[in-house]
Amino acid sequence: MKKAAGSKKAVVLLGAQRFDPTLAAAVSELGIKGRIATITAGWQERESEDEELNAHLQNRTVNLKLHARGDEVFLEDTELRDAHRERQDVLRHRQDFYRIRLEYELECDRVIRQRNAPAEIMAEQAEAGNDTVRELDRAHLANCVMQHTAFNEGWRLHERPSVKKHRDELAEIIDDCDAIAIAGGHVATLINRLALFGIGPLCKGKTVFAWSGGAMAVSERVVLFHDDPPQGPGATEVLDAGLGLCPGAVFFPEPEKRLKLEQKDRMARLTRRFNPAQCLLLPARSRVTYRNGQYSNAQGVLRLRPTGDVALFEPEGGVQ
Repeated sequence: MKKAAGSKKAVVLLGAQRFDPTLAAAVSELGIKGRIATITAGWQERESEDEELNAHLQNRTVNLKLHARGDEVFLEDTELRDAHRERQDVLRHRQDFYRIRLEYELECDRVIRQRNAPAEIMAEQAEAGNDTVRELDRAHLANCVMQHTAFNEGWRLHERPSVKKHRDELAEIIDDCDAIAIAGGHVATLINRLALFGIGPLCKGKTVFAWSGGAMAVSERVVLFHDDPPQGPGATEVLDAGLGLCPGAVFFPEPEKRLKLEQKDRMARLTRRFNPAQCLLLPARSRVTYRNGQYSNAQGVLRLRPTGDVALFEPEGGVQ
């Protein structure tokens, strides 16, 4: 028997949980007593290897198995599978061309910053470069949203039998749970499966806990970043739209491993790029809650200031 739909509840963003989990404490603090629906689709083929997560939450979890469900849908519905693959190819090509333009613009900005010129001119050129990158980000994100909308409407996923039966099952499972926990992993795979099964609307009225790639997935835009990746220098890039559960912020999990925080000029450019959204950093053992349009209860969460300095995030009645 389904419960009456409630109002939107809290979304809790946490630091990485693999080595120093704090999820159970957050769950307890928010008074969650019942079952918790877990999403580990970002782990891909290891999706079902959730024994540690289940034990951490006192064996109260039910894994929604979105990755496995997606495989089942595409095995049954080959027409949709082929269309989905084609759509994914289009998105990959567009991501590649966006990345090429982005890298050239960032290199252009680097060269300009090495020039000697009056401060007023340098500031003008820095702002011009920032505007160009912001426009690239905006246009790319808008195109991603357009592609998803066209696909969903064209294939009518909400009523297509191969997808609808899973969406109905998921809605029933989630309705019987008190919260949803979204883990990290491969964020592109994660947001793909969240979109395929329409998880965003199912979060309404539920407390959501998200960390690592999961925290990125619940934001308005998913931003890939790593200042020193193993494969060589990489540019921070917008990947796609997220669920949009936590507006007004871009989340950066594990900043202690992925960002060169000591390079203040670099951090300042990152802040300007995503302004007016806040750049919020989620190091180990950090936590922040979003509820009723406001961020609160920030513990160990950091924010990037326009100067490039790092400060504790102290929300005052909402996003600062």
